[in-house]
Amino acid sequence: MEKPRILVVDDDAWILRMVTTVLEKRGYEVETACDGEEAFEKAMADPPQLLITDVMMPHMDGWSLVKALRGRPECAFMPVIFLTALGSDDDRIRGFRLGADDYLPKPFRFEELDLRVAKTMERTSRLENSARQQIAGNGAPKRRAESESEGAALAGNLSEVGVSSLLVLMDMDRKDGVLTVIREGDTEVEAKLYLRQGRPIAAEIIGLDEPRNELAIYFILEWSNGRFSFEAATVEREAEIESSTTALLMEGARRIDERGL
Repeated sequence: MEKPRILVVDDDAWILRMVTTVLEKRGYEVETACDGEEAFEKAMADPPQLLITDVMMPHMDGWSLVKALRGRPECAFMPVIFLTALGSDDDRIRGFRLGADDYLPKPFRFEELDLRVAKTMERTSRLENSARQQIAGNGAPKRRAESESEGAALAGNLSEVGVSSLLVLMDMDRKDGVLTVIREGDTEVEAKLYLRQGRPIAAEIIGLDEPRNELAIYFILEWSNGRFSFEAATVEREAEIESSTTALLMEGARRIDERGL
């Protein structure tokens, strides 16, 4: 079985050696780079399963590295862990907005790094497997109309295709339009997600002021009983969500994991 490959980026040679030693002992294949430019070239040549990167580096910092990689289709969904001495809330938020899956401030314990890596890899694998199974199997959403013209709808049940898989599908197909998700129960709850080029730019729960946008999506990700429909359309409204689809799904999964759901 092929070992998962991790690219570690840091301008501190000691950090690179120690992190490499820890991860190789856990069965990972590790490649290293000492700055963002070198890391970008290596990631584009052969995308790793996980990127662990420092922020403050010469030539290209970690922020710029992740932003550049997120703009390339082959690296758009690559998990990222920031490993940095910048530990403020603003820095952490900036990292998550760029699509980071975790943020580990220096100094850190190597046991904690090992745990964060294992959880990120497990979460990513679970998300990818779920998307493949639900989209490729009988649960694939069916088109209501045979026409491929704008406005044709996709519809289905959440028991067959989960919200996370729907968002992965929309992102892969770079869909423009409105995804309506309805949670069934004693009282139906309806949510609308507005997509541009496959990425959610706004989200709302109908009839409620809160939660909205990112918080609304984290809320909707837990729905498993209900139905959905998608209407292709040009979305004119201003973008209120900056995070990538990957970042939204990973943060939602992290929140669910923390609650033990």
